[in-house]
Amino acid sequence: MVFGLSVTSSWGNEHATLWRGLIRALGGLGHRVVFFERDTPSYAAHRDLLELPGGELVLYGSWEETRPRAERELTDADAAIVTSYCPDALSACEEVLSSPARIRCFYDLDTGVTLERLRLGQTVEYIPARGLGDFDLVLSYAGGQALAELKTRLGARHVAPLYGSVDPEVHHPAPPEERFRADLSYLGTYSADRQHALDDLFLEPARRRPDLRFLLAGPQYPPDFPRAANISFHPHVPPAEHPAFYCSSRLTLSVTRRPMAEMGYCPSGRLFEAAACGVPILSDEWDGLDYFFEPGREILVARTTGHVMDALAMEPDALARVARAGRERALASHTSARRALELENILEAAVSLPVEAAAGRPGGLRE
Repeated sequence: MVFGLSVTSSWGNEHATLWRGLIRALGGLGHRVVFFERDTPSYAAHRDLLELPGGELVLYGSWEETRPRAERELTDADAAIVTSYCPDALSACEEVLSSPARIRCFYDLDTGVTLERLRLGQTVEYIPARGLGDFDLVLSYAGGQALAELKTRLGARHVAPLYGSVDPEVHHPAPPEERFRADLSYLGTYSADRQHALDDLFLEPARRRPDLRFLLAGPQYPPDFPRAANISFHPHVPPAEHPAFYCSSRLTLSVTRRPMAEMGYCPSGRLFEAAACGVPILSDEWDGLDYFFEPGREILVARTTGHVMDALAMEPDALARVARAGRERALASHTSARRALELENILEAAVSLPVEAAAGRPGGLRE
C-alpha cells in the first residue's frame, strides 16, 4: 500500500505517471496495490485518471476520515510505503511505523530537493522529526551520493535507489500533430531552479534561430516568463497526449532541477517517456547520465547554447539513429515492468534483514 501525493492528476506532478506505471506492472505480477490520496482541490481540478489499472484507489477528504481504512489495510500489508510530498506524510508515517506491516518503507521521490532543504536548515514537512531511521527501508529516486546522505543526514539504515520509469502502453511512437509541431520542444513544470539552464538551452537558441519553431509546455509558468514569436506555449499536456507531443518534435529537451542535477544519478521520468516515444533527446549534463543512456549514441548532451545549436543542425538520419537507440535502451532497461521487478527484489531482500536491524518495531521483521 502507498500513501502518496496524487496519482489521479499529472498536473505539475511527475509522481502520477511513475505510480500509474508501477501499479499496473505490480498488478501484472500478482500484487494488490492500494493507493491513498488526499482529495485536494488543486489536483481535483486537473484530474486525468479516475480508475487505477492494476490497483485500488482510496480518495479521502481528511486523515481522520481515512485512518480506520488505513489501519485495516496495514494489518496484513506486505509493504507499506509513504512518499515525499504526501499531504499527510507525518500522520501516515506514524501509522505505518506503529503497524504490523511486513516492510515499512519511505520513498523519497524528490531526494535532491529534500537534501538541499536540509542543508539550508529548512523544515521538510514530509520528513518525521526523528528522521528516517525507524523505517525498515528507504527508497530514493536519486542514486549516487544521495544514498549516503540519506543515511548521514536522516539516519536511514537501509537505502536503495528506485529510479524513474516509463509505461510503454502510455508512451510510444504516435503520428505527429500540427498543434505540437516544433524543431525543439520542452515539457516540464515551471521551477525557478531550472530557469538558468532553460535560458541557455531553450530560450537563447530560440532567440538565435527565429526561423525555427520552439514549443514549451507545462503548468505554473509565471506571467512574466520570457516569450518570443517563435515559441508556442501549452499550459498542460496530459499523459495521453505525450506521444503526440514528443513525436511532433524534431528534437526534445530535458532539463533537470538544479538540486537533482547537482546530486547526480537523477533521471527525470520525462527522459524515459520521450525515449519510449522514439524522439531524439537533448539533455542537460549531470553526473551519472551515462548510467542510463549512452551520450552521443542514445542521447545528446548539451552544456551550452552552442551545443543546442549543433544538435539543431544535425541531419535527420543522425537524429533518427539517436532516437532509435534511445528507444531501444528505454524499453530494455527503464520500463515500469523492469522497475516493478526491481522493487519486488528490493522488498524481498529487506525481509531477510536481521531482526535487530529493525530496532524499535513491534516484533521485528516477520520471517
